[in-house]
Amino acid sequence: MPRPAWLAEPKRARFEPESDARGMGPPFAFRPSVELFVFRPPAARAPHERARLLLLAAFAGSGLLAFSWLARIPSVRDALALSAADLGAILLVGSFGALATVFASSALVSRFGSARVFTVGAIVVVVGFTLMGVGPALASRWVFGLGIVINGVGGALLNLPMNVESTRIEQAYGRTVIPHFHAAFSAGAVAGSMLGAVAAANDVPVVAQFAVVGALVGALRLATLAAGMVMPGSPVRAPERRERGSGLRRELAVWTEPATLLVGLVAFAAALSEGAANNWVSLAFVDGFGSTEAFGAIVLGVFIGSMTIMRVVGTRAIDRLGRVVTLQLSAALAIFGLALFGLASQPQVAIIGVALWGAGTALCFPIGVAAASDDPGRAPARVSVVASLGSVAALTAAPVVGIVASALGGARHALLVVLVVLLAALVASRRVGPSLSAVADPRDVLDAESLPA
Repeated sequence: MPRPAWLAEPKRARFEPESDARGMGPPFAFRPSVELFVFRPPAARAPHERARLLLLAAFAGSGLLAFSWLARIPSVRDALALSAADLGAILLVGSFGALATVFASSALVSRFGSARVFTVGAIVVVVGFTLMGVGPALASRWVFGLGIVINGVGGALLNLPMNVESTRIEQAYGRTVIPHFHAAFSAGAVAGSMLGAVAAANDVPVVAQFAVVGALVGALRLATLAAGMVMPGSPVRAPERRERGSGLRRELAVWTEPATLLVGLVAFAAALSEGAANNWVSLAFVDGFGSTEAFGAIVLGVFIGSMTIMRVVGTRAIDRLGRVVTLQLSAALAIFGLALFGLASQPQVAIIGVALWGAGTALCFPIGVAAASDDPGRAPARVSVVASLGSVAALTAAPVVGIVASALGGARHALLVVLVVLLAALVASRRVGPSLSAVADPRDVLDAESLPA
């Protein structure tokens, strides 16, 4: 009995094995594990192999940067004498610039190329992140708020090029690798949280931490770009017949595609689930079970750790079962885990729920990104929709759960509101199967007509 079309495996890329630097063949290139840092020098790798390693480093740097400052929120709050409402308002206002940039990023990547947009974003983030440290040092809310806005704009400029390049790399490999990049982000998040905790324990000034970390991550990003993070060619395939209408109209047209919006709904649910957990799991566990703040942080670590592990090992499930089945199992696992956490009467059961919730959420956003990029010619615009809806979810997760928590008198039960969007993602899961417009030969991604990069 033939497999359904939505379970069909994507056609594999055809890459001939390269010889190593000594002229020896594949037996000395040992491909199957960790990308051969030891066995093959970077110069001897194919462009997609080198780009994968460099993009993993870029994603890890983004996680480290973001969570190194989230770990210092108490210090920032105290230095600026902010109430919880004041801090929330500043973060919300700062997010508007990021959101506007996310919506424009598709046109920017199509016009200027991934490399140029990524370069500008890396520089803008360094400026914004430094100002976020200068603000508390000067006890200036305005400087801190300006830093939040600039940092958000820079992050939005980085977001789409990184996701577009991750899809090109996956298409070049002919197998699932996108979740590995998000696993690298999660690993960087753990490292950033630890760095922030160590800096706080040793009374390192926020301005010093932010300036040093921002500069180092900025240098890392530019170094990965110079070393070949963006593969040769263009993420946009030249169409056989130019469509009528302006480029901007074509970029905006994807917002009217029902299939793209349903894939975006999956990404929205995943980002909302992850953002709600990052902001509220620790506090919800402390308030719900009367535990210490340190143990609440450990519970958050369980969530992030389970996501990281699943993003590393879950690629085999996607290749073996297909996107649709994997997404359905993931969403069901996240729903069960979140319900277990929200309704458990024992802390041990709640911790198990947190682990299952994180494992179920882990693959949903990467699957959405992959589904949006099946057609390389429309990938930047469609990935922009996914990234935009994910950004909206990330921005709204904390305040939505906070409002519900105020009404219910507790964050743990308030988190159950996330079940609504997870159920919606489960309903929309059939839309993430391979598209009929997917590129026939993944090598076309590398051979496409060059645009500015």
